[in-house]
Amino acid sequence: MESAPENVHPPPTPSPFSHSDAASTHNNTTKRNVEEEVERLKIEIKRLGTLDPKDGKIKVPFGVIVKDDACANIFEALVGTLKAAKKRKVVFYESELLLQGVHDKVDIVLLIE
Repeated sequence: MESAPENVHPPPTPSPFSHSDAASTHNNTTKRNVEEEVERLKIEIKRLGTLDPKDGKIKVPFGVIVKDDACANIFEALVGTLKAAKKRKVVFYESELLLQGVHDKVDIVLLIE
């Protein structure tokens, strides 16, 4: 009668979370973080911006946000947060890409308060 090899290990116990569950959890956390950053951006635009009497919208030049110390401490990726807010139609700005210096005078318009 043959005996089992001595160095045989049992198969690993499957994780209760599949890879797709872990990815889903990560995506939900990332989405939640982006939503929180967009909400914070709205607060900062209200703080730094001015009300345009023509259309009733709050506007702030990109350069003002970039150079603000509080914003520099809050937002790790300001341009990414602005892009996410624009995609969600929370803010509007003319430029496709925002670069410090070059686009300092581009108005960031708050669409949703």
